[in-house]
Amino acid sequence: MKKLTLFTTIILMAACSSAQSADNSDLTEPTVQAKTTDTAIFAGGCFWCVESDFEKLPGVISAVSGYTGGLTDNPTYKQVSYTETGHYEAVKITFDPTQVSYDQLLDHFWVNVDPTDPDGQFCDKGSSYRTAIFARDDQKEAALASKADIENTKPFDGAIVTPVLSAATFYDAEDYHQDYYKKNPLKYKYYRTGCRRDKRLKQLWGEKR
Repeated sequence: MKKLTLFTTIILMAACSSAQSADNSDLTEPTVQAKTTDTAIFAGGCFWCVESDFEKLPGVISAVSGYTGGLTDNPTYKQVSYTETGHYEAVKITFDPTQVSYDQLLDHFWVNVDPTDPDGQFCDKGSSYRTAIFARDDQKEAALASKADIENTKPFDGAIVTPVLSAATFYDAEDYHQDYYKKNPLKYKYYRTGCRRDKRLKQLWGEKR
């Protein structure tokens, strides 16, 4: 066997050292990445208004109008509005949890609805316009705690009738409902004002808004 020169030995030792360092660095790299987006589903009456209220909140990436909570597959607006499908008009929020937390979304939800009305919201009455929080299993504890806090701190006498329900299949509403407040700003403003939504919210929540 040929005798190794001092130069060859140094080269081999350096190569082994580099390989070992690379192996060790691979072991120390994180294997789990932080969640970059999350979702939440809220029903607060007219989904045009809920969508508008949430898309103005920093950290919210998008708000999609849709239907959830019922038994009818792929429901239409006509079915949900004029028949008893069990579905609520709802909005699916996609948000960046590094900028806004689920707890903050819950806080925002409460002060943008009338949680004392069991029959609908503002000028819209009917089962599809009721309020609800649709929570996943990992969100239920926070949702229930938020409701309990609101029950203790609400600045009005009426009972909170908004339920916390298990998240169910969410069906996107028709395209013309998405971003309605942006596509039809004058009609939207007329509807919201005529429905007295903001007037009632101010009566309920006052400075909390």
